[in-house]
Amino acid sequence: MKLSTKVRYGLRLAIYFAKNYDRGYIQLSEVSKFERISLKYLEQIIVYLKNSKIVTSQRGSKGGYKLSKEPKNITVKEIIESIEGPIKIIECLDKKNCFKINNCETFIIWKKLNEAINNTLQNTTLEDLINNFKKNTLFYEI
Repeated sequence: MKLSTKVRYGLRLAIYFAKNYDRGYIQLSEVSKFERISLKYLEQIIVYLKNSKIVTSQRGSKGGYKLSKEPKNITVKEIIESIEGPIKIIECLDKKNCFKINNCETFIIWKKLNEAINNTLQNTTLEDLINNFKKNTLFYEI
């Protein structure tokens, strides 16, 4: 399983909004400069986050985008799924696309792995990511 650049940059965008949550609306040009991500690419990504109601927008000179909820109430899973859709490591997990589902020795491992990934992402908020970084601790050593 490989996450797209769109997802990785979407998460970076959401984290930027989370770190600046108290500032209110932020223009994408500011995020583009700080994160070194193309403004045009951020404009594409923000549409997904806005359509999923993860961010809200305001027009005008003091406008921009901000998180619609506090960072502690937005999960990594929400962000990923807003951009890519439901997280499934293989297609046969929905049982409709596999002719061998009732006689498959590997199904249980894919199901458990998919559940572990989804649970981890569901139980990790933007606030968790920021706090873990501030403490200089990671979930796993890199």
